[in-house]
Amino acid sequence: MKTTSADERKFQQQIVAQQKKELTTFLDNQKKQYKLCKEKIKEEMNEDHHTPKKEKQERLSKHKENLQHSQAEEEAHLLGQQRVFYDRNCRGFKRKVMIKRHEFEQEQIREELEHRQLKTLQKLRMDLIRLQHQTELENQIEYNNRRERELHRKHVLELRQQPKNLKVRISPGNAMELQIKKQFQDTCKVQTKQYKALRHRQMEVTPKSEHKTVLKALKEEQTRKLAILAEQYEQSINEMMASQALRLDEAQEAECQALRQQLQQEMELLNAYQSKIKMQTEAQHDREQQKLEQKVSLRRAHLEQKIEEELASLQKERTERIKHLLDRQEREIDTFDMESLRLGFGNLGALDPPKDDYR
Repeated sequence: MKTTSADERKFQQQIVAQQKKELTTFLDNQKKQYKLCKEKIKEEMNEDHHTPKKEKQERLSKHKENLQHSQAEEEAHLLGQQRVFYDRNCRGFKRKVMIKRHEFEQEQIREELEHRQLKTLQKLRMDLIRLQHQTELENQIEYNNRRERELHRKHVLELRQQPKNLKVRISPGNAMELQIKKQFQDTCKVQTKQYKALRHRQMEVTPKSEHKTVLKALKEEQTRKLAILAEQYEQSINEMMASQALRLDEAQEAECQALRQQLQQEMELLNAYQSKIKMQTEAQHDREQQKLEQKVSLRRAHLEQKIEEELASLQKERTERIKHLLDRQEREIDTFDMESLRLGFGNLGALDPPKDDYR
């Protein structure tokens, strides 16, 4: 705004300086013309010996008055023309300045709206991406938790299905359990055969009165040996169960570790994908911002070029007007000099001061 006011003052000062020089030249010419006319009238009166002196003085005063009145009218006319020229050119300059200001304001509004629109669009886009990524992350966490819960339930169910006693443990599908059972049964059969053979032999060598006591002792010994075999069988089953439970725990732990690694890889892949999307979006925003800046820069350059062209056009118009003015003044001086020659005053151009080039 300050630059515009300074340009306007400079433009006005140029017009005022030009018109001041024009007025000075005009007044100088009037003074010369007035002096020449006054001398010519005096010469004519001096040559007229029949007219009374008083009448000559009246005629001279009247000529002076008419000449002064005519020059005053010409000066007023010139001042009026200068005023019209000044007002019209200043008004035209203000109009051009106003148009430039309007274009500049429109460009500022357009830039502001475009930047605001781009900023809003990019903010909405980033908000949407953040919301989408947050939802994806929450879904992944929920999926991980669900997988871990399912695996935990599976392990609990496996532990519950682990047999608690021999009866539950022995099944047709377990070869090791069948082998232990068969060994136990075979041992029991051998022990029973040995018991029967020993009982038969003792019955043959023992008096009949002692049979009852011997049978009781043999039966107690047989029961003790079978109990020892049963205890050994139960211990073998328990050791097998413990071994299988340990293997089950190790398998479950390995399964948990594998699941954790899988879920960790899936989470890392999700984070990498989201980071890639975010970087691509930020790069897109940078390209959009750069494109907008280039677009604004081109429009500004075009506007500045247009302003320079208008100022050059205004300067050209001013130069042409001054040229026309000087041409008109030159024609007036030529006409005046021709009139002076015709009246017998000779060449008056030698009396002129050096001319300034107002162009």
